[in-house]
Amino acid sequence: MIRRSRPALVLVPLVACFVSASPVSLRSEPAARAVVFRTETMGTWASLTMVTADSAAVADLAFESLVILHHVDSLMSNWTTTSEVARINREAGHTPVVVDPEIARVIACARQVTHDSNGAFDITVEPLVRLWGFLAGTPHVPTQADIDRTLPRVGDDRLRFDPKTRTLSFTRDDVRIDLGGIAKGYGVDRVSELLRDAHATNALIDLSGNMVALGDAAGHPGWTVGVRDPEGRRPYLLRVDLFDEAVATSGDYEQFVDEHGKRFGHILDPRTGWSAHGLSSVTVVTKQAMVADAWATALFVLGPDAARKTAHSRTDLGVVLVEPQPSGPPIIWVEEQLRDQVHFDANSVDPANVRYF
Repeated sequence: MIRRSRPALVLVPLVACFVSASPVSLRSEPAARAVVFRTETMGTWASLTMVTADSAAVADLAFESLVILHHVDSLMSNWTTTSEVARINREAGHTPVVVDPEIARVIACARQVTHDSNGAFDITVEPLVRLWGFLAGTPHVPTQADIDRTLPRVGDDRLRFDPKTRTLSFTRDDVRIDLGGIAKGYGVDRVSELLRDAHATNALIDLSGNMVALGDAAGHPGWTVGVRDPEGRRPYLLRVDLFDEAVATSGDYEQFVDEHGKRFGHILDPRTGWSAHGLSSVTVVTKQAMVADAWATALFVLGPDAARKTAHSRTDLGVVLVEPQPSGPPIIWVEEQLRDQVHFDANSVDPANVRYF
């Protein structure tokens, strides 16, 4: 069975919003309300929710914001032959290439996460993703022999990158990079930078669950988002309050293959070549969306024990881990620093299954 991705994070009903910009009210001093602007990009839907009393006044800024996401897609997509990443993958195995400044910024961040996670996150995973059919193919479980043949093409040591000159080369001509685990977060960061520069103080950017919250929602301090239930028994498993923060969730329910009664998710361990297991979702709260995006994947790959240890050692990440159990409900691990920001519905989550670390 093949499942396609759906957003891992959703707006919960605390945020009232409209599908598109509403006309300007003719009444004097209209109340501020949430207005949503949407676009389809990066293979999913993006939305920008702005709190404003005049939707027409923010329409140009909203349009410019959403165009940024299309621009990032044009640079970093692996689904087209015309992107900057496609050019790099064609050329960097033969000669050093000077990469776009935005690509260089993302590669530098990605390699830092690779280093800090002991290789659990790695942008050279592309050959494995393609082998499994999750990129431009039919998803399936490959043989160990196929994985063994592919692994020599994967690893951060296959890259030669100079951030000062923005020069990148591969040590083999069959190495390829995939920025899919960080590009969405970067796009959301770029939009948040534009909004801050324009002094737009109350907004929520959401690209398939990669979010940045600015200021406050309409009539509510901060923003509250829901994290999907990996088992799909309820719309969301928990709620997270965000205060000028970014959040991202990775889960094995977004895209997977069922074979012989076993689920193989699309998040692959670049060190082994196999589908990561041990967790059903990871949510990361931090200041930058691309950092949250990359670390959500890295912690998922690390698994329950190593993810808790790694998260506990870093003060810049707030983490929620959902660990499935052979029988019964999952254990929900909440990092202590998020205790006051994470909320559960008492009717759907047994407090005994929530553990703080």
